[in-house]
Amino acid sequence: MNINATLILQAIVFAILVWFTMRFVWPPITKALDERALKIADGLAAADRAKSDLATANKRVEEQLAQTREESTKRLADAEKRAQTIVDEARVRANDEAAKIIAAAKADADQQVVRAREALREEVAALAVKGAESILRREVNAGVHAELLTRLKTEL
Repeated sequence: MNINATLILQAIVFAILVWFTMRFVWPPITKALDERALKIADGLAAADRAKSDLATANKRVEEQLAQTREESTKRLADAEKRAQTIVDEARVRANDEAAKIIAAAKADADQQVVRAREALREEVAALAVKGAESILRREVNAGVHAELLTRLKTEL
């Protein structure tokens, strides 16, 4: 065989191989590569969306945490104010109750002083009657001299 014929024949076989490859082999490979590139692009887009969704969710979580902290701080402040109000109310009630008890004790003491004075007047009147009886050496009738004894009690 001649080298020129071999080269020409090899060139024809190569051209047929190129044509066959371009016609039947290359389109499925290109299609598969395009589908793979599309899947990768979709995956990257999904990853970007997921990343942005994650950033949005993190931002929302931070906002909710800040709001929750603010609410808890507010509730603690309200609870402290309420506790202080309760303590103040209890203090006022205790002071009022103490004032009532003191007033009752003073009234009771005043009544006891009045009773003691009355009892003392009675005893002084009885002693005065006994003293007058001793002086006069006769018995003084308390019923007869009631007005005199009453005047004596008021003077004492």
